[in-house]
Amino acid sequence: MNPAASANTFACCGVSERSVWNKKVLDAQQQQWQDMFLETPEMFGTEPSHPARKASELFKREGKTKVLELGSGQGRDTLFFAQKGFTVHALDYSNQAIEAINRMAHDLGLSQLIITKVHDVRNPLPFGHETFDASYSHMLFCMALTTAQLQFLSEEIRRVLKQGGISVYTVRHTGDAHYKTGIYRGEDMYEVGDFIVHFFSREKVELLAKGYEIIGIDEFEEGKLPRRLFLAMLRKK
Repeated sequence: MNPAASANTFACCGVSERSVWNKKVLDAQQQQWQDMFLETPEMFGTEPSHPARKASELFKREGKTKVLELGSGQGRDTLFFAQKGFTVHALDYSNQAIEAINRMAHDLGLSQLIITKVHDVRNPLPFGHETFDASYSHMLFCMALTTAQLQFLSEEIRRVLKQGGISVYTVRHTGDAHYKTGIYRGEDMYEVGDFIVHFFSREKVELLAKGYEIIGIDEFEEGKLPRRLFLAMLRKK
């Protein structure tokens, strides 16, 4: 399906039908991730990611200790943060992922520093205003989330951050080799190998920075392709 054809289909169907179609497609991604985590217990490896190391340095420098991690996956970065002395509230919408984190936290004696919860970030975050010093997510923002949903999530993160709190997230960007390949799913989303990826322009990062000061937008590469990503670092105004 090409973008032009999709746009025409959506125009014919109307906004409500488009929303229903999008929801069905995007909802199906949850089962995809559940199955992947079940079949491949360590699909992303066990070493902490590059952005987690960068975020840890920033959080330490800024004196941030209570961290919200969104889209924690199998916990490689969650465990790293806890080992560095941070208290981490890790959220993911995969039961398998959360169960894996709980097992590893117990085995490593880190359970007192890691609090987990199954949660869909399209819904309000289950925390009060100004609860956290910092927020972190690695490639959650470039999953099957529309721009409107991402704007909602960005504002929710801002709500639960304390004044001056830091938000760090990563996304695959429009310079990535997979951009505009696979099945077009609306906006800048493409289904590549059964998973939908939302590719970001620098302008989209800036759009989601409403209410924040941009500390930096760095570029880095990860994986075999390699994937090309932005590392966005923001401070709540």
